Amino acid sequence: MLIIMKPDHTQEDIDRVTSHIKTLGFEPHVLPGEQRVAIGITGNQGPVEPSPFLGMPGVADAIRVSKPYKLASRAFAPKNFQMKVASENGSTVTFGDGHFVVMAGPCSVESEEQTLRIAHAVKERGAHVLRGGAYKPRSSPYAFQGLGIPGLEILKKASLETGLPIISEALDEESLEAVAEYADIIQIGARNMQNFSLLKKIGQLDKPAMLKRGISATIEEWLMAAEYILSQGNKNVLLCERGIRSYDKATRNLLDLSAVPVAQELSHLPIVVDPSHGTGRRDKVAPMAKGAIAVGAQSVIVEVHDRPHEALSDGPQALLPEDFAEMMRDLRKIANALELKMN
Repeated sequence: MLIIMKPDHTQEDIDRVTSHIKTLGFEPHVLPGEQRVAIGITGNQGPVEPSPFLGMPGVADAIRVSKPYKLASRAFAPKNFQMKVASENGSTVTFGDGHFVVMAGPCSVESEEQTLRIAHAVKERGAHVLRGGAYKPRSSPYAFQGLGIPGLEILKKASLETGLPIISEALDEESLEAVAEYADIIQIGARNMQNFSLLKKIGQLDKPAMLKRGISATIEEWLMAAEYILSQGNKNVLLCERGIRSYDKATRNLLDLSAVPVAQELSHLPIVVDPSHGTGRRDKVAPMAKGAIAVGAQSVIVEVHDRPHEALSDGPQALLPEDFAEMMRDLRKIANALELKMN
């Protein structure tokens, strides 16, 4: 059960409501943010009597939410969420119901020349957001780990030149501060989906975040991870399906497109699909991107590199600019048929 109280209510009002929840046998919890929310977890304990405080002026109706992810639940927010992201000097991009956003760029920021070259290439071909990794989580400690803050500075320069907002990954609390300063969207990688201390810190920021599904995570675990961010007051969360681990080596991962409609049934948050990491194969990225928009995703994030044989990471899954242009043409046709805006 959620009892939503407006910001102008006093602590005394909240104490009265939470004490009533305690009498019902639940443990209340007050969340930060624009609205103060008292939560009682009902579980399977049967029907709950209406609180007598619901009649007092200004108190919203109670909402019965049985899911463990309260704020990420569609029962809490029935309408699809829309999120606007703007670069420092560019146009505004809208994620969510009625819109389709394409994020594209290199896997890693390797140099200023390389990043600017690819940023202009994806901009000219219709990308809405520039992706690029300044901090790279790699399975091998000997692989390229990213340029760090200099890489973020390069991304910012590319954003100023192209007008595209930036999405880049934060690996830990140490790198989060720098990424939050330079990027317009913070990416949380699959390895960090259950890094709860990092999720809490991101939840305390006024910055959009994209949460990738872990390689072995259930959909409920994915939504519970999103709840960590939402519970700290940050409501600007994107969910990203990027493939889960499979025994089949034909593709890098198993891109679970069925997760899109399932998650949409459970949550109001916009969903992104990453067919680059989901397949690991350049020739499979565009077909899966088209499948993503067809099943209801609101965005895709893809890797693009004009010299993939020189790429310091993930070259085999990066689209060539001409492949990206063809994919964009196909996505626009599908978007038009579905009456979606591609910004």
